[in-house]
Amino acid sequence: MKFAVVGAGVIGETHARLITSLPGEAELVAVVDVEADRAAAMSSKYGGEPMTELEKACARPDIDAVSICLPSGLHADAAITALEAGRHVVVEKPIDVTLAAADRLIDVEQRTGLTVAVISQRRFQHAPAFVHQAVAEGRLGRITAGIAESAFWRSQEYYDSGGWRGTVALDGGGALMNQGIHVVDLLLWMLGEPVEVQAYSDLLAHERIDVEDTVAATVRFRSGAIGSIVATTAAYPGRPVRLSVYGDRGSAVIEQDDLVAFDTADGEPADQARSAQPVADGEPAAEASVSRSVADAHRDQYLDFIAAVRDGRPPSIGTQDARRALEVVLGIYESARTGGPVQLSGRQ
Repeated sequence: MKFAVVGAGVIGETHARLITSLPGEAELVAVVDVEADRAAAMSSKYGGEPMTELEKACARPDIDAVSICLPSGLHADAAITALEAGRHVVVEKPIDVTLAAADRLIDVEQRTGLTVAVISQRRFQHAPAFVHQAVAEGRLGRITAGIAESAFWRSQEYYDSGGWRGTVALDGGGALMNQGIHVVDLLLWMLGEPVEVQAYSDLLAHERIDVEDTVAATVRFRSGAIGSIVATTAAYPGRPVRLSVYGDRGSAVIEQDDLVAFDTADGEPADQARSAQPVADGEPAAEASVSRSVADAHRDQYLDFIAAVRDGRPPSIGTQDARRALEVVLGIYESARTGGPVQLSGRQ
């Protein structure tokens, strides 16, 4: 599959490097950035023709798919441009920064019948895939609670490095929208449909940004389970992402790439659990291991997208999954702003 990467920043370079690491499956044929020098610099490292206009890139007959790696508030518009030109799309997280934008993208996706995947690569790691399987099979019993923690450190220089960072219009939010959304997605994957959130947030350790660097929230799920979310970019020097899932017959804890605890009332051996082959969406996860890095998982999500296009099936992580995570994040922001609970409506 031949790709154009849109956005020659750090994330765009990650995608370009990944695409070029998949010979026989993917090829980078264009790098698009409004700044010609940036596009040229990335093309010189990874190949592909440097371009400055998305519309012209999408008009090329040798491009099958477009990877959107722009500031978050530009995701939906760029993806819609690609879809309307007949190209499949990979969108970096979050899907966009408003539900209206996400819904516009979903409407065009449905109208064109093309494939859209939204990056949430942690689902492809061994430990989350294994725990999700255990939950689905009832091995943890009734799920009662979950805790999602994203304790990152971002310096003031990080926010000062780009005019869009820390802005509501283009960044959409702070620690939760940009760093914490991965583990929010995992929490929803494990616990199911969220129906209500209540939250607090603040800007505690940074300056000159309009978004939070610390947030804590409680999520009520339709099943009755209760989730807790903490996200911050003010936890020096940063701690591993952590997800805990609790049920009345078992519990599991994931820290960064590893399953660090797994206990069930049936006495399933923890070592056996940690090395078991996970199953995601009915198929064994490829090349599973005890520790499977985020980079490996990112690669696997690309391979899943390519296979989805080839086989005419939905990708494992699509726009509805991404919209649900976005609705939770925006609900948390609204609750923090108003001081009260926020009901979540969802969309199917």
